[in-house]
Amino acid sequence: MSEKPTIQQCVAYCLAQRFDISALAKHLSDSMLIRIIKGALMIEDQQTWSIIFAYGAVVHWNVSAEQQAKLHQLLLAHAENPLAIIEEDHFTFAVDFPGTRIVEDHIEIESSDPILLFSLSQGMGQSIKLASFETNAITTINNTNYIPKSLAETGRIKLSRHNIAKIRGQLFLTKSDIILNYDLLDTPEFFWEYPEYEDFYSITAKYLEIVQRTNVLSKKLETIHELFEMLADEQKHRHSSILELIIIGLIAFEIGMTIFGKMF
Repeated sequence: MSEKPTIQQCVAYCLAQRFDISALAKHLSDSMLIRIIKGALMIEDQQTWSIIFAYGAVVHWNVSAEQQAKLHQLLLAHAENPLAIIEEDHFTFAVDFPGTRIVEDHIEIESSDPILLFSLSQGMGQSIKLASFETNAITTINNTNYIPKSLAETGRIKLSRHNIAKIRGQLFLTKSDIILNYDLLDTPEFFWEYPEYEDFYSITAKYLEIVQRTNVLSKKLETIHELFEMLADEQKHRHSSILELIIIGLIAFEIGMTIFGKMF
């Protein structure tokens, strides 16, 4: 009777906007076995693996919670814009199956080939980064959903020009951050050189619905863009109104001076 495969833990996190992979590699190379693969960093230690992606995500395979916490401290020390809300996704996995598949967050893997694990991790890393984008977009929309309501009820947005400018800035930052990093959600360049491993990436990308979620995120970005345009129009309207009042005031002053000159 064959021995039952050992169930192990796999966790993906998004901790920051970016990691400095070069600095991390320099720091870790003295004490750990590491590989740099297409801008990502793989740490391998006695059948445990951590794959660190430059865009702020990390995937742990069979790494204890204590070791994860220790590595996260180091990652955050070499991070740009650590996230206020840390995204995470949990799986279980077992090795030595006839094929690789994911069923109800359990991953059956045909071997512990590090490049196979790296390929699966590419999809997980993208998914957890996408979750961060989704959270950012939803938070921004929820924080500004009173704007269209106010406009529908009163025809005006009850905010000062300063506050409107601040909200426009927040909307712009959210949208630009996502759009500038949108290429992260495409098939990684790694598979141009290792096409034989692309099927493993496709397994996680399909299971985690990266394409469908990216399309939904595009719709959310359209909502942010519409809010941005709405605020821009309101600012233009207010600016035009102020200019009109100034012009009316100057005309009234000129008429008053003319009348005063003729009378006296």
